[in-house]
Amino acid sequence: MRVTVVGMGRVGLTTAVALEYLGHEVAAVDRDEGLIEGLRKGTLPFHETGLEPLWRSSRIELATSLEPAHLSADFILIAVGTPGLPEGGADVSAVEAVADDVGRLASDGQDFAVVVKSTVPPGTCERVGAIIDAALHRRGCSARAAVASNPEFLREGSALFDTLYPDRIVIGAEDAETAKRLRTLYAPMIDQRFTPPEDAPRPEGYASAPVLEAKPVDAELIKYAANAFLATKLSFVNELAALAEAVGADIETVTAGLGYDPRIGPHYMKAGPGWGGPCLGKDARAFLSTAAQNRSEMSVVAAALEANARQRRRLVERLENTLGSYHGTTIGILGLAFKANTDDLADSPALEVASLLLERGARVRCFDPVSERRAQREHPELALEYHESVEELAKDCDALIVMTDWAQFRDLPWRRLARTMRGATVLDGRNILDRQLVEQAGLTYLGVGR
Repeated sequence: MRVTVVGMGRVGLTTAVALEYLGHEVAAVDRDEGLIEGLRKGTLPFHETGLEPLWRSSRIELATSLEPAHLSADFILIAVGTPGLPEGGADVSAVEAVADDVGRLASDGQDFAVVVKSTVPPGTCERVGAIIDAALHRRGCSARAAVASNPEFLREGSALFDTLYPDRIVIGAEDAETAKRLRTLYAPMIDQRFTPPEDAPRPEGYASAPVLEAKPVDAELIKYAANAFLATKLSFVNELAALAEAVGADIETVTAGLGYDPRIGPHYMKAGPGWGGPCLGKDARAFLSTAAQNRSEMSVVAAALEANARQRRRLVERLENTLGSYHGTTIGILGLAFKANTDDLADSPALEVASLLLERGARVRCFDPVSERRAQREHPELALEYHESVEELAKDCDALIVMTDWAQFRDLPWRRLARTMRGATVLDGRNILDRQLVEQAGLTYLGVGR
């Protein structure tokens, strides 16, 4: 099938690459000329495991604007950004702009399908259809558009993996024909009729992807509800970690016991510095905004946001209680990205913790294997000292804080690091370290909820 993907952010680019890999003919559109030029040279705008080799071998057509020829595709996928507004709602102006472009460029007698993959408030697909119809009416054009919702459920760092082996595919369409055609588009993923790429092997036992057909408004709400629920679950675990510390329990054991309950499950049960990234916080706030506009209350989600903000401050306060004061101290932060396997710094707990440390008088050093250059470029306001290795960073530090769960941080030469440090405290903000190894090196180990 022929597909036009509008928006070359993480969702759009990953979707485009995956669909082309599965045998579809794909065109990719983004208004950012620098981004498109970089893609033409083989440079991806972000770090995503396994994506670059597939991009370099792809034949995806690139463009900086939507053209009439793009509308002859079987599907036009909208994957543009929907950033948060100051009051908490989602800015869907980019989605609406694509809808207007579609209406302006359509030809008489043309039938086409527009699929919204962007995360949008419930009712947006209806709004997209109205914008397209209004543009067609102004021109007296007889084209007809079917609008569907097909939200993504990708995790940064494993977006390609999650695209090829989805835990569910949600198709929100008003008419059966559009839903049927979307099933055809995703048939290779649904039935797993493809050879897995080398960097994204098929999970053992994975045979097919479940498909849920729904109304567009149902699909839109599913996406928002999923992210709000995950944010709530993580905030609950972090608050539980504080109680575990107070009563002398170990949060790792507690969550393991909880995870065996099939009604709860083991996923998203990891205590840490608080969740971050470009989606959970933004979508939770947009979820609250949508609820308020419809005179509904989501007090649990509001509490999850508050708990997340407290968790970051709590880490800083816990280390301060151990050190006595931050004045005159040097603190080393291991990891800047909001999670491992990505260079994304959006709503990064590490950057907020760094800012709080600076405010309290500490000198802050940092190391991240992937995102340092991005941090220097995007956050020049933070007086951070960047280093090229953990060993270099640790020298003369009073304490180290693990803020990103990079695999390489799990097995560090603690005895050697301890000899170069001025202090002897390690705060494991991700609970990924071997406590025994850290303590055998003569260092004081602090975990989250431990």
